Amino acid sequence: MLPLTFAGWLLLGTAAFIGGFSKTALSGAATAAVVLAALALPAKESTAVLLVMLLAGDAWALRTYWHDADWRLLGRLLLPVVLGVAAGGVFLGRVDDGVLRRTIGVILLVLLVVGLLTRRHRPGAAEARAYGALAGFTTMVANAGGPAMSLYLLGARYGKLAFLGTTAWFFATVNLALKLPVMIGLGMMTRPVLLTGLVFVPVVWLGAWVGRIVVGRLDDVWFARLVTGFVVLSAVYLVLV
Repeated sequence: MLPLTFAGWLLLGTAAFIGGFSKTALSGAATAAVVLAALALPAKESTAVLLVMLLAGDAWALRTYWHDADWRLLGRLLLPVVLGVAAGGVFLGRVDDGVLRRTIGVILLVLLVVGLLTRRHRPGAAEARAYGALAGFTTMVANAGGPAMSLYLLGARYGKLAFLGTTAWFFATVNLALKLPVMIGLGMMTRPVLLTGLVFVPVVWLGAWVGRIVVGRLDDVWFARLVTGFVVLSAVYLVLV
């Protein structure tokens, strides 16, 4: 496994719990997991270890929200997401990471303001594809695809279960079929990284279990408010980091 200090184990354990919680409750919370993992490990290792954790969370989320996805939307997003992930992979090698993060944060804040100003207008097919490409791009460069996807689903007036089911299938597919092969190809998914991530799988599942209980007690209105709040916090963090 990767060498970790006691503080590193605590940070990664907390990141694992939050990552699992985000999969079954509030997707924007995953940004906090990104921050904690980055404090425990160097950038490449933290990104790869977190992906292992998120894949474990995806498995629990799919088990929980198996039948609640909007398949038409997911099919519509397939090509834009692939293009977004590809663009993210290219930019990762050419642009400073700090610049990328701040750019994503500004984009999210702009989209949030636009969404608030056009609350009565539901996004159409073209906007869905644009959000899909943005989600693919941001998840590749900063593990921050949740806020972009959340903004679209909130704007499209998705109910709580449809929101969670669609995001569960969306990120499980992106993480497993797109991000994992890229990281393997870049040599980031090493044996120590994999073993370190697997150690935290029970903590991820504990967070997912707690998230399912919490979200079951929220109505659609409070769910939307909390998701919006996490999007704002994620965007502000990306701008200021």
